[in-house]
Amino acid sequence: MTAVTDYPAIAEETFAGHPKGLFNLFFTEMWERFSYYGMRAILVLYMVTAVADGGLAMTNAQAGQIYGLYTMAVYLSALPGGFLGDKVFGARRAVLIGGIVIALGHFTIAFPSTTSLFLGMLMIVLGTGLLKPNMATMVGALYGPGDVRRDAGFSIFYMGVNLGAMFAPLVCGYLAQGTEFKTWLTSIGVSPHISWHFGFAAAGIGMVVGLIIFLLNARLLGNAGLKIARSEAAESDKKQTNGEFLSKDEWRRIGAIGLLFLFNILFWAIYEQGGSSLNIFASKCVNTTIFGWSFPSTWLQTFQALFIIIFAPIISWIWLKLGEKQPTAPSKFGIGIFLLGLGISLMVPASMLAAHDKVSPLWLVGVFLLECLGELCLSPVGLSTVTKLAPARFGSLTMGAWYLSISIGNYVAGSLSGFFDEKNISGMNTLFGAMAVSAMVATGLMALLVPTIKKLMGGIK
Repeated sequence: MTAVTDYPAIAEETFAGHPKGLFNLFFTEMWERFSYYGMRAILVLYMVTAVADGGLAMTNAQAGQIYGLYTMAVYLSALPGGFLGDKVFGARRAVLIGGIVIALGHFTIAFPSTTSLFLGMLMIVLGTGLLKPNMATMVGALYGPGDVRRDAGFSIFYMGVNLGAMFAPLVCGYLAQGTEFKTWLTSIGVSPHISWHFGFAAAGIGMVVGLIIFLLNARLLGNAGLKIARSEAAESDKKQTNGEFLSKDEWRRIGAIGLLFLFNILFWAIYEQGGSSLNIFASKCVNTTIFGWSFPSTWLQTFQALFIIIFAPIISWIWLKLGEKQPTAPSKFGIGIFLLGLGISLMVPASMLAAHDKVSPLWLVGVFLLECLGELCLSPVGLSTVTKLAPARFGSLTMGAWYLSISIGNYVAGSLSGFFDEKNISGMNTLFGAMAVSAMVATGLMALLVPTIKKLMGGIK
């Protein structure tokens, strides 16, 4: 019988104190996220733009609903993708197949038609489902049980995610919205209204680059993610669980994941306004002219990733420095949700000022700064915690279940963004104010639940 390895594949070679395989996964994920966030940066704007300008002329509510369903499906597909990685392909092969399907999806969207848009989105959903949970599982497999470097390793990996996310809006946003690029298209006899599709094609090229890096540096991964014989592992599982599907300790740890799961939904429902309501706010309510030069509104999304890149090494260093004294996972979650609430609360005064004139982009920069600090306290820690708590034989499947929380959060985000109307100031205040209050209430609840979650984790931090 064969299956994914149940034990960490710890590479002997290290760089900066971490297995070298981490940096293969770092750059592979960086380019995969370039493809995802490049498309994400322009998707909603493409859908709400007038047909005469190359868009689909949808309403904000329609675009928000499609955006929410799409991003929900991207993460929802991680559940079957994790199962296939565990039981069929092995994590490494699942990542490869998923990356190929993602690239084909982006290239499909590059063809200007509604049919190609939805077909390409479906392909990206299927490919991401295979890639995302199995990539994270391989990161976890590079570290042994109890390795205090694990949270720091996921923070570094997360910096790769956001390095790709930082460059994506700059490149894809410029190709889709850039005045200079549209002028050049006109000069060579190409309609400037199809510029959106050059942005979508650039996203596909990014995924191809990621696949090349992944294949060329596969040896650095050791046996992480390989589908290997597991007779000894199966016997070990049987001893640990007394032949049961899950042991009592494993059920408790799954319970801990379940509680964190609920708070993760709320976090992403608010955070993902960056690609929907805040994206439209930036396009229609923010002054994007500096010294007479106008820049694409999508470029503001670069700050989300830039702040992650700046602060991820600092947060990683703090966790390493604290060692065994660092806050537990649920405590880090509480800090993350509190910072998220502070960030989105800035949109209340920003919305009030937008009633009179376009506002400074610094309002969104402030929102993104606080939200990204919160993200660093929550998201990589969540991934790391799942790899520590999940039963080894269901590692990728459990990771897929974790991505289900992000999936639900993204759907809620899209639904909430449907209430956004740049012409209704009181409506904007209510929308963003309710999000801020929800985050603060959740922070209080998490503080109360920390002892319970720690008990369920059984000593695992």
